[in-house]
Amino acid sequence: MAYKFQIYKDKAEKFRFRFVAPNGETMFQGQGYSRKDSVKKAIESIQQNVGGAEIEETEE
Repeated sequence: MAYKFQIYKDKAEKFRFRFVAPNGETMFQGQGYSRKDSVKKAIESIQQNVGGAEIEETEE
């Protein structure tokens, strides 16, 4: 299995996505969107821009 984005509706009827690893573990989830095309645009943005993301460490 490959890494994948899954789109689903939550209990509040919002569209959300989760990013799933090959072993089936959810690595992260996105916020809720009222429209499915909005969640698809968010996924597309991640796919296009994540390669250049920096790692930032913060102290809490």
